[in-house]
Amino acid sequence: MSKDLTNSAVDRQNILNNPYALAEIEKAAGLRGIPFEGKTVVLKEQVAAFFEVTLRTVENYLEQNAEELARNGYEVVTGNRLKSLKLSIQEVGDPETHFGITTKTVRLGVLDFRAFLNLSMLMTESERAGLLRKAILDIVIDTINRRTGGGTKYINQRDEDFFNPDATLERVSAQHQRLHSGVRKYQLPRGCRQHLQGIAWRMDGCWTQRQ
Repeated sequence: MSKDLTNSAVDRQNILNNPYALAEIEKAAGLRGIPFEGKTVVLKEQVAAFFEVTLRTVENYLEQNAEELARNGYEVVTGNRLKSLKLSIQEVGDPETHFGITTKTVRLGVLDFRAFLNLSMLMTESERAGLLRKAILDIVIDTINRRTGGGTKYINQRDEDFFNPDATLERVSAQHQRLHSGVRKYQLPRGCRQHLQGIAWRMDGCWTQRQ
């Protein structure tokens, strides 16, 4: 597996195609967005704020990687679906104007968690995206090593213990220390879950680097 996910479409897709990996990463992040059609989505404006980049930067990635991101959960919502999305935004307590939404808005681009991770694995301008990529690699590689005794091959078969849904991120960090002693690691501490709650997706002070 490549250490630089920005340069490896195969490795990005391997991670995104593994439901166990996605569940573990999503649980560790504890992120929340807008409930919509049975899943959680975020808007382009939220993504830009999260990664501390301009909206245009996000739009450039969406345009340049349209096929890959669409395959992994990015879509443009219009018509009656857009009306439902606006209602969902209102229900979570954030004013539509915060995201630049007006009565004249006829289409909105949204990303589910899978597409959000996909974008984080593409974006090179954002320090936060880089930190998230390192966390993704740590969680995926270390969990695979725990199951294979040091192997690096992706395991996609259904295995209830492969990505243990009950494992806390602190437990994963302990595995990091045992398996990768002396290697720089990135950990998302328990308190970060509170910082990341809500539509704004604030994560100031959440990331800690361990050596």
